[in-house]
Amino acid sequence: MSHKIETVVFPVAGMGTRFLPATKAVPKEMLPVVDKPLIQWAVEEAAAAGCTRFVFVTSPEKGAFMNHFGDAPHYRETLQARGKTAELELLQAGLPANAEIIETFQDDPLGLGHAIWCAREATGDKPFAVILPDDMVQHTTGCLAQMTAQYAATGGNLVAVENVPADQTHRYGVLDPGVETGALVEVKGLVEKPAPENAPSTLAIIGRYILAPEIMDTLSAFKKGAGGEIQITDAMAELIGTVPMNGFRFEGTRYDCGNRDGFLEANLAFSLIEGGAALKQRLRPLLD
Repeated sequence: MSHKIETVVFPVAGMGTRFLPATKAVPKEMLPVVDKPLIQWAVEEAAAAGCTRFVFVTSPEKGAFMNHFGDAPHYRETLQARGKTAELELLQAGLPANAEIIETFQDDPLGLGHAIWCAREATGDKPFAVILPDDMVQHTTGCLAQMTAQYAATGGNLVAVENVPADQTHRYGVLDPGVETGALVEVKGLVEKPAPENAPSTLAIIGRYILAPEIMDTLSAFKKGAGGEIQITDAMAELIGTVPMNGFRFEGTRYDCGNRDGFLEANLAFSLIEGGAALKQRLRPLLD
C-alpha cells in the first residue's frame, strides 16, 4: 500500500462554547490568529505536507468554511477590476491550485472518533491525515510535514505526541510508551483522558494523526468510551498488534487554541515572527 498522504480530515463540527459570545455566529475555527483564521493555518500546514484533498467534517449551521475556501467570483471580479493582484492571491486561502474540497456533516456530537468516521467515504482505502485546528505548532517545518516524512518508514497509525503536565492527563489520549528510537515512540497501549493517578505516562497525543484505513472498520462498531463518546484513541488502541502504532515527538512549540489563554499566546507568538523587535517594544508597556 502506498504511504503517500493525499487526504486530510478536519473535524470542525463543534460549537466552540469556550469562546462565546464570539462563536455564536462565527465558528471557532474562523477566529483569526494574526491575519488568518485557525482553519486556514491548518489547511496551509496540510498543503505544505503534500495533501491535495481537504475534507471538512462540519455541521449544516457552519457554512463559513465553504464560503472561506470557495471561489468568491464577485470578490475576485471586484479585485481584478481594481488591479489588486496581491489581494487576489489571498483569495486562494492557502489551498493549492489542484485542491479538492469535500464537505460532510456530523449530525450528532458523538465524539472525535465519530467525526472521523463521518469522513469514511472521502478517505476510502488509503491512509489519511487528521488535523485538529485548535492545536497550532510553530516551526519552520509544519508538524504534519514532519510526520509524513516519518510515515514513509512506519506506516500504520502515527500520532504527534508531547509530554504534558501530570495534572492535565485527563484532557488527552495518553500513551503507554515502549522503546524510543529517535523521534519515534513505540505505543504499547493507549488510555483516553486518564486521571493523573491512572495515567501510564505523561506522553499525550496532540491534534495530529496519520491513520491507516483499517481505523474506519474499528470506528464502525460505534463503541463508546470516555464521556460516553466514540473515541479515536480507543479505536487506535484496539488495532495495536494488528496495525503498526507509533508516537512521534515533533519539533516546534504547540499552542492550545481551544482555550482563550492559548489562543492569545498563539496570536502573540505568531505576530512576533513578523513584528519582531518593534512589536516587542510596543508590548513591554502593556506587560509591565
